[in-house]
Amino acid sequence: MTRLIVYSTGFVAFLGATAMTLAAIFIPDWVTWTVDSSDGGHFTRTIGLHRSCSSTTGQCIHFPQQEDCSGSDRYFCSMWRSVGFMMSFAAVLELATLVAYIMVILGGKQKREGGWKVLASMLLLIGVVQCASMAIVAYLFDNDERFFIGWKLDKSWILCTVSWSIAILSAAFISLSAFVFPPEDGYELIPSERYGR
Repeated sequence: MTRLIVYSTGFVAFLGATAMTLAAIFIPDWVTWTVDSSDGGHFTRTIGLHRSCSSTTGQCIHFPQQEDCSGSDRYFCSMWRSVGFMMSFAAVLELATLVAYIMVILGGKQKREGGWKVLASMLLLIGVVQCASMAIVAYLFDNDERFFIGWKLDKSWILCTVSWSIAILSAAFISLSAFVFPPEDGYELIPSERYGR
């Protein structure tokens, strides 16, 4: 049986993972290109799931653009947009999982006894979706001609990797604790019996 401390620790860790996922979605820093010019200048271009930013203009534009989605680039465009959708889907699942954590933690002994199955399943699904997103970006980075020498996977990609790792590890530890830890001590009164009704 999973103890309250396990759920509470998992909740705090997963709260951090959710924050990392949201940051990875909104910070346009999945892939970065940096170059130093001969006159001492510094040029940076970053690409996120939905925006691309350039240090020369100081502005961000929607990404991928129409020209990124025509001709032979349609494959890249479809894959990149799929990653954006999958990460948004993972974020929605994470918010639902946070609610599930709260319900299990506050739901009493019975909910804690069986709640690990629901939480572990949701955490595993989140981990798989985010891992697939990370892998697609890594594949495009390695195989698409637009990413030449000087480009690197950056902060948002790392945040995504850490986030899905936390989700998978949380699922494993919650499942393991259900079989390793002894049952919680004591009984809980039926709500109507608590106040002598």
